[in-house]
Amino acid sequence: MDKNTLIGMLLMAGVIFGFMYLQKPKNQNLTEEQRQEQVERQRRAAEEAAERATLLDSIRPDEIANIANTIVAVGVANDDASAYTYNTTGVALVNRDGVVSGTVDAMGTLVDYNAVVTSQFPDSLSIQQRQAAVSSLRGAITNAAKYQTFARYLAGTDTVVSLKNSVLELNVSTRGGYINNAKLLDKKYATYFPNSEGVIDTTQVEIIQPIFKDYYSFELNTGLQRLETKDLYFTPVIESSSSVLMKLDLGNGATWGLRYTLEDDSYVVKLDVVQENIDKILPPSTATTAFVWSQRLGRNERGRTFEQQNSAVYYKESGEKPDDLGMKHGKKDLDQRVQWIAFKNQFFSTIVVPHEPFNTAHVEQRELADNNDPLYLKDMSARATLDYSTLSANPVSLDIYIGPNLYPLLNKVDDEISPDTDLQLNRVIPLGWALFRWINTIIIIPVFTFLSNFIGNYGIIILILTIFIKIILFPFTYKSYMSQARMRVLAPEIKEINDKYPGQENAMTRQQKTMALYSKAGASPMSGCLPMLLQMPILFAMFKFFPSCIELRGQQFLWAQDLAAPDVIFTLPFTIPMYGNHVSLFCLLMTVTNILYTRINMQNQPSQSSMPGMKWMMYLMPVMFLVFFNQYAAGLSYYYFLSLLITIIQTYIFRRFVNEKKVRERMMANAAKPRKKSGFMARLEEAQRRQQAALREQQKKNRR
Repeated sequence: MDKNTLIGMLLMAGVIFGFMYLQKPKNQNLTEEQRQEQVERQRRAAEEAAERATLLDSIRPDEIANIANTIVAVGVANDDASAYTYNTTGVALVNRDGVVSGTVDAMGTLVDYNAVVTSQFPDSLSIQQRQAAVSSLRGAITNAAKYQTFARYLAGTDTVVSLKNSVLELNVSTRGGYINNAKLLDKKYATYFPNSEGVIDTTQVEIIQPIFKDYYSFELNTGLQRLETKDLYFTPVIESSSSVLMKLDLGNGATWGLRYTLEDDSYVVKLDVVQENIDKILPPSTATTAFVWSQRLGRNERGRTFEQQNSAVYYKESGEKPDDLGMKHGKKDLDQRVQWIAFKNQFFSTIVVPHEPFNTAHVEQRELADNNDPLYLKDMSARATLDYSTLSANPVSLDIYIGPNLYPLLNKVDDEISPDTDLQLNRVIPLGWALFRWINTIIIIPVFTFLSNFIGNYGIIILILTIFIKIILFPFTYKSYMSQARMRVLAPEIKEINDKYPGQENAMTRQQKTMALYSKAGASPMSGCLPMLLQMPILFAMFKFFPSCIELRGQQFLWAQDLAAPDVIFTLPFTIPMYGNHVSLFCLLMTVTNILYTRINMQNQPSQSSMPGMKWMMYLMPVMFLVFFNQYAAGLSYYYFLSLLITIIQTYIFRRFVNEKKVRERMMANAAKPRKKSGFMARLEEAQRRQQAALREQQKKNRR
């Protein structure tokens, strides 16, 4: 390193250190007035820097030159085409004979278009407002390039158009062109959940509600951008008292719209996508469209827990039975063609049925936790693809069912929508597995519906239905009682065998002698089980029927305000796990009757003293039912209470008219007769002999 280089480096270091020294804060040596002046200078410097930055982000000359052509390309022409108007979010522009004018929104303040493009803003505008105006205008230009003629409908006025018949009222929003409100008009379909003040809200059920921002949308591909129709503002065209067209006029004879048709006395609204000359706007490669659907499921019932458990996304793939996503969180990709998708509440559903099945779909649901204002239950969403053609006047058609989960009604709707194909829409009503569902649909529902045509009190209907079921089951009940009677009259002989062959070493001998006694007397310990097993499917079928029976909803009987909800007679100041925070009287009556029936049934069983643990278990079951059924519908507890009560009455009648002395005499006479052993009994006795021989051999080895 030579001398000159060293001197140069020292001089540079001196300059740097001197600059750093001069830039050191000196606030500690300044007076208060000097400090304030310095802060003010820094503030003005920051504003000037921000303004310089804003001016750098002004509208470029090439953008300004293209604005006039953009307004003509995407705007709406007046009658003589001398002027074109382009209105979108925050921007309203007019091209009149090549001269552009208009206003741009600057954070709530309207600024003249020319002030924005020339950067000659009024002094009253802040730096942030000037920047916002530039961003709004540039966004309008960008949207026009992406959405083309659809861009003119990205802004507008949100209003609704109503369609109404005797059972359903719909509000169709001009923003998005979708149904944003659907109300059931039948007075029996009122909401019953308590509001924030604990008061029952009895307004009409609204399956789709604007407060929850429910929507559906079609996705269209403009070539540069995939847009959703929910973001567009439509123009309503009233075609008739039952039909409205939400229309987009895209210029040059091209239109796109959604037509809604609601026939008299129908819960089905028909939705048709209608278009004309749309191939001038959309590229020919647009072969599919996506149907995007989102709904927040609102509460309607008194009991949140059970309503939430019975709400789910349902769907049906072609060639498959309908299925659902279960009770809580869930999602699924459906790769087969899908015939329908349903967002199902406990008693009400929205079902979308395309005329041509969806190609694929993704469905999802998310359970929402309870909160201080529990207005809703679950978030549900679906995204499904459909075939689409730009050359078709009616590329997509859907039927949308918005109504109650009423079995006869869903069957009727199924036939109307698809006469040649069984869509199985009634599967949104959970009636149990195949056998239980068969009992409900073939026996229970027809009888229940028939009685409903003549009797208005559903408590009386349940009573008659219970008696009807008991009549059907009477042969099985009688056979079960007679089997218990035969076992009971053999109790002395069984005790004699037990006393004659005591101890564990004689267990096989006792069993052989006991089975021989049963065989000779014509009795069987299993004969009473078979009649009971034959009754179980009906009991399980009723367990699934009552919580899904919308006819019971809101029906009062005795102290129960709603047979489809728990009959709360007392609310606890605390919550018991699994039991809840209320007391259901019908559930208590069912439990007491169940304990009484258990006691009577145990008295009918012989040799209960030999199984003390079984006695404890038998009394535990009614207590478990008390905990389990406290949250269930009052109609279900009422039915089980009646069923048990009638069974107890039948038992006492059997005792009065069945002479056990004569039963014993017949059995002893049968025992005296020579009986040919069945093949099963012969094999059973042979197996017992072999087991006894093996046991004796083992005992001999142990003695050695």
